[in-house]
Amino acid sequence: MHLLFVCTGNICRSPMAERFAIAYSAQLKLANFSASSAGIRAVVGHAIHPSAALVLESLGGDASSFAARQFIPTMAADADLILTMTTAHRDAVLELAPRALHRTFVLAEAARLASEGGAATVADLSHLRAQFPSDSIAQISDPIGQSIEVFETVGAQIADLLQPLIGLCSRSAMPKES
Repeated sequence: MHLLFVCTGNICRSPMAERFAIAYSAQLKLANFSASSAGIRAVVGHAIHPSAALVLESLGGDASSFAARQFIPTMAADADLILTMTTAHRDAVLELAPRALHRTFVLAEAARLASEGGAATVADLSHLRAQFPSDSIAQISDPIGQSIEVFETVGAQIADLLQPLIGLCSRSAMPKES
């Protein structure tokens, strides 16, 4: 299972999500799990923002060896699930990779479907999307240029939203009973 996280510059929100997902999947000992991230307007090659790195590490993630990447359509083709920080990011991903519609969600939308919508596996998410109006989807604000407290709030929001999704990935990876 490969998760791709997308934000704007790929130095704050999506790298935190990527590294939290890796840490949480390791805690659950998920086999064949990977996560990556990219930006719609990436600051290519830059490390994770220092404040994002502090928050990430304080919540159990690893900020080392990160370099920002620009989103390209082949990344969508390689991902089982694409999770964006806002609806604008989702729309930008789908403009470049329209065939990824059934695998592309705003992070808060997918988390809600996993926790409240009754999704049993990752494959269920697209079928359940219509349960919640798109105007009710929470957006994860860009903390760039804000205080460390804003970074902490955003990091905690991302970490909380990932919990039901990593659980869903775990259930999706389980062998089916015959």
